This record gives sequence, structure tokens and C-alpha cells, in this order.
Amino acid sequence: MIYLDYQATTPLAPEALAAMLPWLQNSHANPHSAHAPGRAAKAAVEVARQQVSALLPAGGTLSFTSGATEALNWAIKGSSGPIVTIATEHAAVLDTVAAEARRGREVTVLPVRPDGIVDLDAARTAIRPGVGLVAAMLVNNEIGVIQPAAELAAMAHAAGALMLCDAVQGFGRVAIPAACDLVAISAHKIHGPKGIGALWIREGARIEPLMHGGGQEAAGRSGTLSPALCAGFGAAAALAISRMEADRAHVEALFAAARERMGGWALNGAAEQRYRGNLNLHLPGLDVARLMSDLRGIAFSAGSACASGSGRPSHVLRAIGLSDGEARSSIRLGFGRYTTAEELETALTRIDTAARAQRIAA
Repeated sequence: MIYLDYQATTPLAPEALAAMLPWLQNSHANPHSAHAPGRAAKAAVEVARQQVSALLPAGGTLSFTSGATEALNWAIKGSSGPIVTIATEHAAVLDTVAAEARRGREVTVLPVRPDGIVDLDAARTAIRPGVGLVAAMLVNNEIGVIQPAAELAAMAHAAGALMLCDAVQGFGRVAIPAACDLVAISAHKIHGPKGIGALWIREGARIEPLMHGGGQEAAGRSGTLSPALCAGFGAAAALAISRMEADRAHVEALFAAARERMGGWALNGAAEQRYRGNLNLHLPGLDVARLMSDLRGIAFSAGSACASGSGRPSHVLRAIGLSDGEARSSIRLGFGRYTTAEELETALTRIDTAARAQRIAA
């Protein structure tokens, strides 16, 4: 199997697995207990917190969560006042914002340009005094476009609002603007385990808890933490720091080779202002469902994994101006640290050959 779905999830790093195993095999204490095994578990959690925090801006606190979806829900529901967000955000933001709108909060959804970058003129108009929260994704999960989060944060602060950055796809790869107030991240997008994420909260930013209970984490997040998951997240973050330049160079080389090999396909989203581990392409008339069925030895996506099987065209691709047909004829290829140049070339050749055979048969 050739795995090209890094935006959906990344392979678990061996170093992350090694960090988790002792806590899965031999140590079962609750990190919130006062006895010696509990204190040892808590120490492991705090080491992990420091490792993850090293990839985030200074001057804030990191609360572990069950994942980025919880972190985003917490940031949005825990804030107050009107919300401004972007049409190409992840469903964890758009659906949560919609739920808040049903409860009476004012919501503005900003359009994007054909390259997927937010319309900054529309943003300047919408982000006005009285707005409580601006929510924007750093790197888009479907098309890889990098949003001008620093500029949006400046607008938010000028209006007296908090800036929430969904940094899930950019964490460990793209610098997170220091001006952000709330940052949501996830372990399994940086070669860590599934089931754990975090919300970083700038010092001085205030949000209400999402869940009530023991209040074990900073800012009142309740729930017993898993030392194993925390350790895996921490190890993955430490590895991301040590390999950052090597990973970036590797992804740049893969992207350049892929663009050259798939020259007959149209690129969805900005060509330059994007994370290069994401290649979203469309070929007019392509039956993507058939393509995926024909190529079962390659794992890739017809769009966001979160919306797979819905039958609906991608809201991101529709937002950048693609027709339903163009959106449905698009594929997303995600690659990274453990993707070899040889397997990517093999996969691209098979994908391109199968896609063009469809057109000839038609």
C-alpha cells in the first residue's frame, strides 16, 4: 500500500510509539493522583507539555484535549460575542459556528479568492469593534493554502477580538503567528497518536470551560489525561523540531517532482502560498470514485476525509469557484516524512494512467 493521505492522518513515528509503550505496558497510574506512581505519570505529562509547547508561541498555557475538534469547540463555545470565520474552514469550525448561530450569536463567514486565500477587504469590513472572535485555519486541510493569520490577528486585536488559529495542518511545519490568542492542534497530524490534541491559550485570554468536572487542565478543562497519549504527542513534537528542516526539504522535493509529473492536471488553490505536502488536483470529467476503486493499492482522498461518503462536493472547492463537476473530479494527495520519491512516482504514474484511460474509454 502506498499511503498518500497525510492530511487525514500521518503514520505514527516509531519514536512516538516507543515513548508510549512504557505507559501502556507497565504504568497505569492516574496522573492526577497524589501517590508516587501518580506523580510519575504527572511528570511524564508535564514533559510532554513542554515538548509540545516548544512549537507554539511563548507566553501561554497548553491544555491537552481529546483532539483538535474538542479544542476548536472549546475555543468557539467558550468565547463570546459575534464570530467572523472563513468559508473554507474545517467542519469542526463551521459546524460549531453554525451551532452558535442557532443559539443567537452573530456570525459572518468570509469569502475566499479563487486561489483560496481569504478576501482581506471583506475581512477588514467584517472584523469591526464588537466582534468577539475571529477563527481562521493556518493551513487548509483540503487544498493546503496558507491563510494570512498574522494579518487577521492584527485586525482582530484592533477590533478588541480574540484570534483563534486552527493550526492542525500547519503545526510543526509552518510558523504559527505569535499574535494568535488561541491555537488548536492535534497529535495525529504530526506522526503522533490519535485521541489527543491541545488548545494553547495566550496569557490574559479568557474563555469558559467546555466540559465541567474535575478541572484537571489549565483553563478548566476536565477529564483524566492519558500519560501514554501525552508522551506520544510530546515525542512527535520533539521529533518535528529536530527534523523540521529535513522534513521541509523532503516535502519541497516531492512537491516539485509531483507537479512536473502531473502537469496535465489543474492545481486547486494557490501555487505559492501553500504547504507543499498537499497536492489537490482536478482533471475534467474524471470519475474519482471509479479511480479510487481501480487503484486500491494507493491510499488517497477524493477530498476531505471528514466528509468522505457524504456525496456532496467539497465546500472548499466550491468556495474557490469550482463547479460541482470540477469539485467531484478532484483528488487530494498528501505526502510527507515517510513518503519515498520512488513510491510517489509509482503512485502518480498509476493515477495518471488510470485517469487518462477513463477519458479514452469515454
